[in-house]
This record gives sequence, C-alpha cells and structure tokens, in this order.
Amino acid sequence: MEIIFLLIPLSLLLVVVAIGAFFWATRSGQFDDLDSPALSILDDEPSTND
Repeated sequence: MEIIFLLIPLSLLLVVVAIGAFFWATRSGQFDDLDSPALSILDDEPSTND
C-alpha cells in the first residue's frame, strides 16, 4: 500500500512531462509537414543531403 504513494506522483509527473514534450514539439514545428517526408522516398532524384 505504501508503494502507491510513490507510484501516483511518479505517474502524474510522467504525464506532465509527456504533455510538455508534445506541446514543445508542436511549437517547434515538428508536425507542420507530415506528407512531404513520406513522399520524398518516391522521388527519383538523388538526395543532396550528404
């Protein structure tokens, strides 16, 4: 029963960190263009990212 007093705050902290990471990723533009990277694999031109 005593472990629950440790696990509940740790799980709440994990949720807060996950939500913070999600909002950081949306603000930094990680989800702006989801289609182009998937379609770039079909392009025949060689990549210039050496």
